[in-house]
Amino acid sequence: MGLVRIFLTAVLLAALAVATAVTVAVFPYYQDKEGESLARMLLATGALWALFALAVVALRRVPVRAATVLVLIGSVAVGAAALAGPPNTSTDSARYAWDGIVQNAGVSPYDYVPADPVLEDLRPDWLFPAPTVDAGGEAVCEGERILTSTEVGTGDVLCTAINRATVPTIYPPTSELFFAGVRFLTGSSPEYWPLQLAGLVMSLGITVILLRALHSRGLDPRWAALWGWCPLVATEGITNSHVDLLGALLILVASLLVSRGRRWSGGIAIGAAIAVKLIPVIAAPALLRRQPWKIVLAAIATFLVLYVPYILISGIGVLGYLPGYLTEEGYSSGSRFILLSPFAPGGAALVVAVILLALTAALVWWKTDPADPWLGQLVMIGVTLLVVTPRYPWYALLLVPFIAMTGRWEWLAVPLALTERLLNPSVDVARLSAAVAIVFIVAVSIQRAGPGALPRLARWLRHPFRTANPDRTIPVPREP
Repeated sequence: MGLVRIFLTAVLLAALAVATAVTVAVFPYYQDKEGESLARMLLATGALWALFALAVVALRRVPVRAATVLVLIGSVAVGAAALAGPPNTSTDSARYAWDGIVQNAGVSPYDYVPADPVLEDLRPDWLFPAPTVDAGGEAVCEGERILTSTEVGTGDVLCTAINRATVPTIYPPTSELFFAGVRFLTGSSPEYWPLQLAGLVMSLGITVILLRALHSRGLDPRWAALWGWCPLVATEGITNSHVDLLGALLILVASLLVSRGRRWSGGIAIGAAIAVKLIPVIAAPALLRRQPWKIVLAAIATFLVLYVPYILISGIGVLGYLPGYLTEEGYSSGSRFILLSPFAPGGAALVVAVILLALTAALVWWKTDPADPWLGQLVMIGVTLLVVTPRYPWYALLLVPFIAMTGRWEWLAVPLALTERLLNPSVDVARLSAAVAIVFIVAVSIQRAGPGALPRLARWLRHPFRTANPDRTIPVPREP
């Protein structure tokens, strides 16, 4: 039976890898987000998640040693399949590439917008193709993922793969150093694959870290598949190369360091993670119950050290487009909180969101033992994503490592709901998806608790979060 289970899991993994490659290579969703294109992308995404679920279920009955090998092989196969084509749901990696290119030319990415002619000599053709002239004599932009913009000052048509080419970069210094490092190794000519390959390396690194961490804690190493085979990791972390993957890696490392009592080094990792994309700050409360001053000081010092070189060059410009982005996305007005806005319209939704997140952070800080922070991290990050309900599922890359560390697979409903929101522009459908995700998480959590859930809840309120074998249906495996 063991060989049959291994074979079945391997077949499902092969199907998942092939489906990932086909989805990436065949469906240019970014160019056409309506009609048949939308329907095909929704079906393909549903197929990816269904194959992922079946593969994880099949893995549950595979012996541990063979399962560990399958987790690694599957992570490589699915991750490599995600390299089959260029980004297909986002153009963010075009900005990443540009920021890296200008830094290696000795220019701060905060000083000039991509549409500024001052940097014209740095523009590679694949990022800034020349416009063509149509039958009416007008300059037009053609090509996949190519947008039409206007050059600053001249007003000329500018064709570019970079979205928001007339505004400064939004990314903090850890991200900028990462972009510069990748382009230092590859130069400006290669298109999207350098960042995709970097995403694959980081994804595999997280898989290995999870396997080691789960094994050392006596937990089921098969849970690492919840990260390594996850469609979100493959498509948004690798294909679309979102830098949130780097933030997830640093926060996982920080949590491991703090759990081992290494608070100074853990704080350094947290500071570096926050300087990737700011949102990783939500991972801090679960680590601060003991000697928080060490972590806080190390994190602040690291954050400032990373920012200082850019501040010396660009001054207040290091804020980039962040204020404008928050306004554009509707967070300053509260309109982006799709679960809250029906009950708290306008700015009231922002107030309610802040209160909910503050209460969650306080509870997580109070109840989480930093030596065992995994469930606290899961709750803090998961609740934040459900309250904020971003349009972009790659924010959930920060959540998935902690789903793996706890075995709480039901929380995968959060990235799945956010993926649906990205693909389907309907706010009503997105609101329903998020609500269904909450109901599903609560229902599975109650079922997981089993008889006597209320007394255990009372005990939980008196003691810190603990994740030792939280899923009673998946006992810690032992070899015969």
